[in-house]
Amino acid sequence: MPSSPKLFHQGRPSPRRSTVLILGCCLLIGLSGFVFGLVAILRPGKCPVHERRSVRVVWEREGGGGGGGSGSGGDGARSARRHKVMGFVGIQTGFGSAGRRRSLRQTWMPSDRQGLQRLEEATGLAFRFVIGRTKDQSKMSELKRELAEYADFLLLDIEEEYSMLPYKTLAFFKAAYALYDSEFYVKADDDIYLRPDRLSLLLAKERSHTQTYIGCMKKGQVFANPKLKWYEPLHYLLGSEYFLHAYGPLYALSADVVASLVALQNNSFRMFSNEDVTIGSWMLAMNVNHENNQLLCESDCTPSFIAVWDIPKCSGLCDPEKRLVELHQKERCSRSPTMPSDDD
Repeated sequence: MPSSPKLFHQGRPSPRRSTVLILGCCLLIGLSGFVFGLVAILRPGKCPVHERRSVRVVWEREGGGGGGGSGSGGDGARSARRHKVMGFVGIQTGFGSAGRRRSLRQTWMPSDRQGLQRLEEATGLAFRFVIGRTKDQSKMSELKRELAEYADFLLLDIEEEYSMLPYKTLAFFKAAYALYDSEFYVKADDDIYLRPDRLSLLLAKERSHTQTYIGCMKKGQVFANPKLKWYEPLHYLLGSEYFLHAYGPLYALSADVVASLVALQNNSFRMFSNEDVTIGSWMLAMNVNHENNQLLCESDCTPSFIAVWDIPKCSGLCDPEKRLVELHQKERCSRSPTMPSDDD
């Protein structure tokens, strides 16, 4: 008879050997987990501490400058990770305002990194001076010396000129949004007296509208006469009276509003002569909620004021270097309770 075909089967290990191998693997894995757990418990580790970074924006990068350009971040700010705060407050300043910055650091704004950190922890607000660049090398040298002493600047890659304020403001919001994950972005001038604790309470309020524009709202005459201070070259587009918009020294935009500004190309914005009118016109075109709060523009330290300036006599405080210090020395300005008592 022909032989039966040969069938080749893969050899199988005995059941006893398989059991031993499985038990050995389980024992090895369990022992390794125990060792790693023991090391993790006994090792004197520390939670990682993220040091507050000094926000700087590079002036000399390629393609920088121009109208409305915003810089890229330095000191680790180029990374995709944005620092989380409730509000970022950019104090707009210039090369001729060293005295104002000195007075602010002597009053409501801390002058050192630790003080800024404590203020941020207490209020949820981060504060930085915001300034552009200049071709005047002597002024740049003075600023660099101030930068070496203080860590409280956000530098923009844009020419620092009064006529460029609308462009600087747009550059500020874009740079701030890139560096900070904030619920509100606040534009403030360097000649107002501010209570950060009360500003914090205002921004922390529950709101049903995610697109919010907070400020001391106003309307007013459009100046068509070139000889007047607030002359508007594009007056023929506006009529005789301005639309509702916030005074320039202090206002806040919610994150959704700033995100919309960031998404648009710079040359798609119409720039009016005055910065507050420019921002107000953009807000008019967007579906934002105008939140009027007169506590942002008090002329004296009332029990619930948020900011003081000499409105309408001056666009901020008159003689701000002197007035900032004078106001801060008054108990009702600097040491009154955050929330007014029932007796006030």
